Amino acid sequence: MKINTNLEPFAVGYLNSKYDDIDYKVASGMLERAKKMPIIIPDNYIFAGYYDKEDPCFVTYNSGRGIYVDENKFAKRVEANQDIKDELTAIRDTMKKLSTNYVIHGKVTEYEMDLVNNRACWGGGVRDWAGGHSNPDYMMREGTTGIRNKIAKYREINKDKGIFYDALEMCLDALEILGERYREKALELAKTAEGERKARLERMAKALEVVPKEAPRDFFEACQSYWLVFTFDAIDSPGNFDQVMIEYYRMSDEADRLDILNNFWQMLYSVRSWNLCISGSDENWNDLTNELSYDILEMAKKYKYNTPNLTMRVHRNTPEKLWKLAAETIATGIGMPAIYNDEVVCPALERFGITPEHSHKYCMNGCNQIDIYGISHMGLEDGEVSLAKAVEFTLRNGKCAITGKVLGVKTGEPWEYVSFEEFFDAYKEQVEHLADCSMRMANMSQRMMAKYCPNPHRSNLIEGCIEKGLDMKNRGPVYGHAQILIEGLADAVDSLASIKHFVFDEKKYTLTEVCDALEANYEGYDEMYHDFKTYTKFGNDNEEIDAIYKAVTQHFYEYLPKHKTFRGGFFGAGCSTFQRAAAYGIMHGALPNGKKQGETMFADSIAATPGCDKNGPTAVIKSVLNCDQTWCISGNVMQMKFTKSLFATDKGTDSFIALAKAYFAGGGQQMSINVLSREELLDAKKNPQNHKNLIVRVGGYSDYFTRLDAGLQDNIIARTEIGL
Repeated sequence: MKINTNLEPFAVGYLNSKYDDIDYKVASGMLERAKKMPIIIPDNYIFAGYYDKEDPCFVTYNSGRGIYVDENKFAKRVEANQDIKDELTAIRDTMKKLSTNYVIHGKVTEYEMDLVNNRACWGGGVRDWAGGHSNPDYMMREGTTGIRNKIAKYREINKDKGIFYDALEMCLDALEILGERYREKALELAKTAEGERKARLERMAKALEVVPKEAPRDFFEACQSYWLVFTFDAIDSPGNFDQVMIEYYRMSDEADRLDILNNFWQMLYSVRSWNLCISGSDENWNDLTNELSYDILEMAKKYKYNTPNLTMRVHRNTPEKLWKLAAETIATGIGMPAIYNDEVVCPALERFGITPEHSHKYCMNGCNQIDIYGISHMGLEDGEVSLAKAVEFTLRNGKCAITGKVLGVKTGEPWEYVSFEEFFDAYKEQVEHLADCSMRMANMSQRMMAKYCPNPHRSNLIEGCIEKGLDMKNRGPVYGHAQILIEGLADAVDSLASIKHFVFDEKKYTLTEVCDALEANYEGYDEMYHDFKTYTKFGNDNEEIDAIYKAVTQHFYEYLPKHKTFRGGFFGAGCSTFQRAAAYGIMHGALPNGKKQGETMFADSIAATPGCDKNGPTAVIKSVLNCDQTWCISGNVMQMKFTKSLFATDKGTDSFIALAKAYFAGGGQQMSINVLSREELLDAKKNPQNHKNLIVRVGGYSDYFTRLDAGLQDNIIARTEIGL
């Protein structure tokens, strides 16, 4: 199909490509887009880069969605261009069939969609998006010129990959064209600008004489190059920003670099940037904290934004000064930085064959998924399994409580189990079935992404792709592991504990009676409901329940790595509920932990179901540490909520730091902290207009409380508050 309109440049380049090779077609679309897309430099921006808020194109490409067709923009485009309505409609219809969601959903079975819709599991792009996040090395230290030299070297080695390398070079052409167009735009705007605005535009234009073609010479040029590359195909996660920028940061005087950082921070916030990581260690446990690490924390503390999603890495040699400043930043209530423990994350990555040199370069993307900066494509949510749904299926012989369909495995009727061990074996069979379904969907999506939605732009920025002559979505990066997440962990553990105690140990109820009560949503079963609801829950340092938690987590963690990914790695586990906890709660039937069907309260991390930890922070930490978190390569989110009064004194702040260090010393991988007032949250739910700037930590990111749905708000309110 040949098209003539200039209104949809990506589609024009893609469909008019001289080769049918998919890498080349995508690169052709990116190049055409760079030539024709709107060039806008907002008044408050000091760096030039793609500004999508005013982009009218209905066909786009980015790393998360691949090819995407926006129906609302299509309608507006047609309304304004009735004379070429038929051509625009043909573009929409053609590109929609090539879009990521279309090709992936065409491979999904009705059964798999039932699993997804009923919150049993999902995998890959069976949800609304497929590509997820990644952490390319946006800092082109040698410019496009250096990357071209690298491509030339490997053209000679991989002589059959010529078209692939042509595609990579076209993406470099696109960056250079963009740089020149922005330079010309900056000079044009500078003619009529005055004062500080004029000086900044002229400085921008001066920087674009050098970058992106050549290596940046100072922090301003580094940020300009970074921003151009970062915004070109999608706004994603800056990754180890303090590490990749520190050499340029030191090239500028303190006042200038702080002004640059201040403006860069505003721009990251304006585009809703994802995860920016600071500090950490190298493979010899040397501390990598630098002056930029501290200045970034100061920015977060000063502005109290909900983005970028800030993460800090700690280890045995983390300076006390950094701990203190992090605590002060957390005390503002923004839920950041989330804190990651190198002493657990690095061994976890090394368990999966990642070298120590590379494991210590890890960072986060998106909410809290773990990736290796500029080296891997593995830090994305590839799937999810509800362990609580596995309990539901075990009690109902595979049937879903919501639909009545058999979505699980027929493991047996309730009266057939003569011991808890038999019941637990059946539960594990249900979990493995759901994990298999999730991984199957994930691998199908990975194959479809490689076939239909390669990303030659990012292939230039991730190690392994140029060297192998393979796209970043088609086994190019050095590491290609995948991550399947957990939902409903504590709900599953508490349900199993109730069954063990009341059915098999005390023999107060039979499993048939339990199933009848659950079917009735506890109507007419008041005593059983009271027993199950009030029975000791996970998170209270109970030896028997913690043993179940250990068995549940270890089973899931050890099962996944037995399976390979399409990307050339292995599946690993983690827990990042994002904003899904309440939605999962609604789609589960009544459970033996006292949860009724339709209730939104559901576990939102690896810790207790909100409000169920009654014995203080030490107890919940001791409970959580019963699982070996060196099996988790996806970020094992541990949510905790502290009172504002705790951080009001030095003693309280020191107590928090001591608690965090104790958790990490015991083998904890991550902590996400809310510093909130229950009364403030309740009032914000009742009077949202008075609390528009109230930020809370959700599943692995921070958001404005009043934007969340009511069920998720209740979940956050119910989290146990920790005080002095």
